[in-house]
Amino acid sequence: MRIKHVLLGAAFAAAAGTAWAHHGWSSYDADKALKIETALVDVQYRNPHAEADIEYQGNRWDVILAPTRRMESRGLPADALKPGKTIIIEGYPRRDGTHEIRAERITVDGKTIELR
Repeated sequence: MRIKHVLLGAAFAAAAGTAWAHHGWSSYDADKALKIETALVDVQYRNPHAEADIEYQGNRWDVILAPTRRMESRGLPADALKPGKTIIIEGYPRRDGTHEIRAERITVDGKTIELR
């Protein structure tokens, strides 16, 4: 019985850590839409969502994309996003000034993909 309680507690702790680490959409400023054309610096095509790094206003910014399954189903496979490729990102910056953007859409090779 004690082992069951320990395992249950560990499962709750892991779930809480995952939920805490996830990005809350209210932390982004929907009143400050950005549209940035730039080259990708780095790409992490993974779950729970893909991410990319770009250079913007002299700083490196993290771009939060959509889950990989959603991007693939909408026509944006992993091989379409490579460092050095020029893309257009449309989205919202974080309210707290962190160099991070929640991407609403991305244009790659002339094709615009809705991410939300």
